Amino acid sequence: MNGWAQEAVAGVLLVAVLLCAVVRPWGWPEAVVAVPAAVVVIAAGAISLDDALAEAAHLAPVVGFLAAILVLAHLCDKEGLFRACGAWMARGAGRPGPLLTRVFAVASVVTAALSLDATVVLLTPVVFATALRLGVRAKPHVYACTHLANTASLLLPVSNLTNLLAFDAAGLSFTRFTALMALPWLVAIGVEYLLFRRFFATDLHAGPADGADPDTEPVEVPRFALVTVVCTLAAFVVTSAAGAEPVWAAVAGATVLAVRALRRRSTTPRALLGAAAVPFLAFVLALGIVVRAVVDGGLGEALGRLVPDGTGLAALLGLAVLAAVLANLVNNLPATLVLLPLVAPSGAGAVLAVLIGVNIGPNLTYAGSLATLLWRRILHAHDTDVGLGEFTRLGLLTVPATLVLSTVALWGSLAVIGG
Repeated sequence: MNGWAQEAVAGVLLVAVLLCAVVRPWGWPEAVVAVPAAVVVIAAGAISLDDALAEAAHLAPVVGFLAAILVLAHLCDKEGLFRACGAWMARGAGRPGPLLTRVFAVASVVTAALSLDATVVLLTPVVFATALRLGVRAKPHVYACTHLANTASLLLPVSNLTNLLAFDAAGLSFTRFTALMALPWLVAIGVEYLLFRRFFATDLHAGPADGADPDTEPVEVPRFALVTVVCTLAAFVVTSAAGAEPVWAAVAGATVLAVRALRRRSTTPRALLGAAAVPFLAFVLALGIVVRAVVDGGLGEALGRLVPDGTGLAALLGLAVLAAVLANLVNNLPATLVLLPLVAPSGAGAVLAVLIGVNIGPNLTYAGSLATLLWRRILHAHDTDVGLGEFTRLGLLTVPATLVLSTVALWGSLAVIGG
């Protein structure tokens, strides 16, 4: 097979993998199409076996971390941490406005500490149930979950799969990464909050429905789970300073809670394996191989002509916008895999600008982030539909302002702290 045919095969397969991840025909896991696609691009010669194995080895620590953090979040849910969050949000928040404020606070912290998947999968149902119990309109609060799952994942290297990839490419320590992204994170959340209050003004000014029961029984905070999460975050800092992969800290935290849960018979090995989402991990590895084949086939060179040079404000804004557009075209994970090798030579500032684009940009469309697609499925399971027009209008209101202002905040952080 000649070079042109190899590039065409890789491109077609990438589109097929992404479409199946979005549509999930017959409820198939994403890996059902992605893994065979990776095998085909290797067999067709679009990527050599050695390069495919090298890409898989490069992604292995990231995938291992994802598995550990998913198990950690699952066990925190079993311990009652998210139920306690729901009780705190409901207490004293009998009206929609105060509830939205508390949802923003909880979702931002959960996303930063336990990753965006925890916010989408575990917190969204809690928020939905809390809004129904209080008799307020659920829409602003469940929309906040999906937006903050993306936007509030800017803070820590462990908050998002894209962050882990950027963390590796930027060559920063855990604390320096966090210091540089703290201001963009706060700005992004603040802008989202103000624009949410404007967009959902009618819903937020509506009173509780008749028959609502705002009284909430006190729920004890699961201290063991909370302490484990805090210690795990501290371990991320220690492992980074020691030059070790953050996956080991995540594995340690998950192991502590897993041993406790198994001893108390509150979970099973099969449940833990299910929480690790093995088919999705296989999808990530396979997608990385297919994307590498497409990039090596010419996409990387073509995009390289669009990548701005330098780390001045104009260049950072250009990188963030380019990353956001690409994330909405091909999903944020492939966009990250494509762009990072192109911008890494320009320094950490360029890498973090791309991260802003691939994390905030997906709030514009359903297909921009796998987390958003998962969020939609969760709402459908609660017999709630999401209108494409409304989702897009909210994205058009929030994404441009959030993207620009958080990038300006990054530029300021780089000027003060240095990249």
